[in-house]
Amino acid sequence: MKFRPKNPLAADFDTIYQRHSREVWALVYARWMNADVALDIMQEAFLRLWKQAQNGGLIQNPRAWLLRVARNLAEDHAKSSFRKNGTQTPQTMNGVRGRDPMPLERMERDETFQNLRDELNKLAPADREILTLRYGLDYSASDIAEFLEINATAVHMRLSRARQRLAERLTEQGAQQPS
Repeated sequence: MKFRPKNPLAADFDTIYQRHSREVWALVYARWMNADVALDIMQEAFLRLWKQAQNGGLIQNPRAWLLRVARNLAEDHAKSSFRKNGTQTPQTMNGVRGRDPMPLERMERDETFQNLRDELNKLAPADREILTLRYGLDYSASDIAEFLEINATAVHMRLSRARQRLAERLTEQGAQQPS
C-alpha cells in the first residue's frame, strides 16, 4: 500500500521541487554570490514548504511562497551572528593578521629601539645632536645647517660620519644590517 498524502501540496512536492528549485537557488545566489549558501537556503525553504504541507497548510502559489521564504532566509543570513563572527576554519583564521604587530615582533622592535637609544646615548653629543635633528625631528639638511650655523655640505659630512659611527657601535652589539 502506497502512502497518499491528503494535501495536494505534499502530493506534488517532487514536481514543485523540480519546477522551482533552480529559480529559488538563483535568487539566493544572486544575493550572496555563494553557491553553498544558496544551496543551504534553498533546501531550508523547501523544508519549510514540506513542513507547511505536513501541517495541513494550504499554499495557493508555491512558487511565490518559496521565493518569499528564500528571500527572507537570505536576509536573515545577513543578520546572523554565525555569518558576522566568521565560519572559517581555524587554519584560515590563524593566517589573518591584525594591524598591530604580533607580541614577539613588538618585543623585538622595542628591544631594537632600546638598543639604538642606548648606543645613541654613548655617542659624542655632536653626533647625537645631528642624528636627532635629522631622523628624530625630520629636519632637512638646510634646516640643520641653519640651526647649527654651518653650511649644508658640512651637515651632510657630519651626518655621514655620525651614521657610520652609530652603525659600527650597533654592529659591535650584534645588530643585523637591514636587508
